[in-house]
Amino acid sequence: MIVAEQKPFEDIYSYAKRHRRVLLLGCGTCVTVCMAGGEKEVGILASLVRLAARERNDDITVDEHTITRQCDAEFFDETTARKAADAEAVISMGCGVGVQFCAQRFPDKIVYPALNTKFYGATIEQGVWAERCAGCGECVLADFGGICPVARCSKSLLNGPCGGSQDGRCEVDPERVECAWQLIYERMEAMGRLEELEKIQPFKDWSQHRDGGPRTITREEVRL
Repeated sequence: MIVAEQKPFEDIYSYAKRHRRVLLLGCGTCVTVCMAGGEKEVGILASLVRLAARERNDDITVDEHTITRQCDAEFFDETTARKAADAEAVISMGCGVGVQFCAQRFPDKIVYPALNTKFYGATIEQGVWAERCAGCGECVLADFGGICPVARCSKSLLNGPCGGSQDGRCEVDPERVECAWQLIYERMEAMGRLEELEKIQPFKDWSQHRDGGPRTITREEVRL
């Protein structure tokens, strides 16, 4: 899922106070799971903005709404369109994709981001999310026991560790980051596949990633 975290309140309030009426628009998918922009977070942020506006004598009316996904046109229903029409600006609590899609759906509205989009990740435990995918466009997980060296190695090394790890921890941040190559080695050893790591991986085709420009996927068999 896409993992994000809320921007500092003062940043968000600086957007809101430029307008007399704003819509806080939440997203019910990824950012709900990571507790950053779902219906609950929309309600909390709306209350904080209202309280701050009252304390600072700012004339701001805040409306709240949450849809299932901000990255899919079918969820922008009549209620959403009406609420956006009533507002001077939309503060999106979706990921960066959702913010841009809102701007596309509401071309006459200013759309602000309430979140900082971080990475594609997994829930490790309650309140902890970790990066697991870099969206590189050419998945190599089959060669590394299902552990991604592109996303999980701090240096994105494809041909073995750098020599800078110790006791399974990465030299970049030993307190926080595991050595991905230690994890890869242990998993491949457990599966009896260590000899596969002797294969020299070719240079990665980064044109499949962002280096090739904004990416699109088209499946003609499902287009209408």
